Amino acid sequence: MKFEKEMKIIKKGTSEIIPEEALIKKLEYSHKTGKPLRIKYGIDPTGSDVHIGHLVPIRKMREFQDLGHIGVIIIGDFTAQIGDPTGRDSSRPALTHEQVKQNADRYMEQIYTVLDKSKTEVRWQSEWFGKMGMADVLKLLSKFTLAQFLAHDTFRKRYENGLSLGMHELMYPVLQAYDSVAIQSDVELGATEQKFNILSGRDMQRYFNMPEQVAVLSPILMGTDGKQKMSKSLGNYIAVFDNPKEKYGKVMSIPDELIINYFNYATKLDPDEIDKIEKELKAGEINPKIIKQRLAREIVSLYHGNEEAVKAEEEFNRIFSQNKIPTDMPEMIIKEKIWIIKLLKDTKLCSSNGEARRMIKQNAVSIDGEKITNSNQEIFPENEMILKVGKRRFLKLIKG
Repeated sequence: MKFEKEMKIIKKGTSEIIPEEALIKKLEYSHKTGKPLRIKYGIDPTGSDVHIGHLVPIRKMREFQDLGHIGVIIIGDFTAQIGDPTGRDSSRPALTHEQVKQNADRYMEQIYTVLDKSKTEVRWQSEWFGKMGMADVLKLLSKFTLAQFLAHDTFRKRYENGLSLGMHELMYPVLQAYDSVAIQSDVELGATEQKFNILSGRDMQRYFNMPEQVAVLSPILMGTDGKQKMSKSLGNYIAVFDNPKEKYGKVMSIPDELIINYFNYATKLDPDEIDKIEKELKAGEINPKIIKQRLAREIVSLYHGNEEAVKAEEEFNRIFSQNKIPTDMPEMIIKEKIWIIKLLKDTKLCSSNGEARRMIKQNAVSIDGEKITNSNQEIFPENEMILKVGKRRFLKLIKG
């Protein structure tokens, strides 16, 4: 097969390429002309914190960049003010343009931990939508039918169940589709749940007599609990801004059946090497813990370098194999009694009051080895005390 090596890299960690033969033709055209393909990925910065699940398509973009192509990130300053309705049974709250701008800046900072900045083009939807009038909008809408929109699972289910479905939400796939026209996309990346929107981009390009983009769809990365997709609200995520020790420990906590899933979607390891690891695991030739340690090193190295990965592993072994506390940990001086929930949230040991309550309910919070069971408890250290949350989060409390 032509471009076998390139296709093997592109196929790694993808669930579907639509249509695959068209991608091969695009690679061939790029090779002949020396013109790089334009690889599109749109982000709606409705929030500012990114976890490694968000980076699955971004990592695929980096692989395209390493093959010589251009990554085009579209900042959805229009679509973010709608909010992607996919998979939701209610409308999202609207964001201001200033909120979108602030979120986008922080979002890009995290994305650049993966992408090659010299091969990345950043575009804002307002470049084209900001110039459109009502006549232009009506022209875009005329390209689609209500029947097409009701084929979208989310829209159909909300309509059939009598739930709210705003007219502005029907515009979302149209806006995302036109982005592909505006930047002359050759390939669009996204999660499998984005299939409808990405295929709408192919339709839109056809309406404008342009070559149709290829859809490269990736599965959603499972959370560290192995039960649901990675989500900050569920507490089963690995954040880009987590420190090396936190990342390492979270990877080591995943169920063994997720090891290959994470190698495929969260590392840049060669597909042949992943195949070899998978065979070893299935044959029982190696302890899964050893493979998981390699996975943890690979992920930490991507964001922090090899030296930090080694340090994180040494610290993990020290804490868990030798049952010791970390050699260094953050400290907090306590001058008066403080509510345990507030303490956990303010110190960022938990991301929210809700997570703090969940961790206490799960008996995952302790002080000097004694479990905290009352979420209304107030804390004041008599001497130095060690607050522990889960298996990896520690804080030294010091009497002020």
